[in-house]
Amino acid sequence: MVQQVASLLGAALILGAYAAHQAGRMGRESVPYHLLNALGAVVLCAVAIDASQIGFVLLEAVWALISLAALVRLLRRGPSGA
Repeated sequence: MVQQVASLLGAALILGAYAAHQAGRMGRESVPYHLLNALGAVVLCAVAIDASQIGFVLLEAVWALISLAALVRLLRRGPSGA
């Protein structure tokens, strides 16, 4: 039951970011977009590890790393975008 709730939460975070981006409410260069993607991927990766789903572990770990790298890049750039 806990795995199901966690997987729904992780999916909701990623899909929420995607839907907001597609609706024009969240840009791909925004901190919340990458934060939601990273958090959702970390949650889903943990669920996949617990379920021994190696393919999904790889997918979600890479998703999280890409999102975290983009987040770090944005935060280093600073509020001015310079």
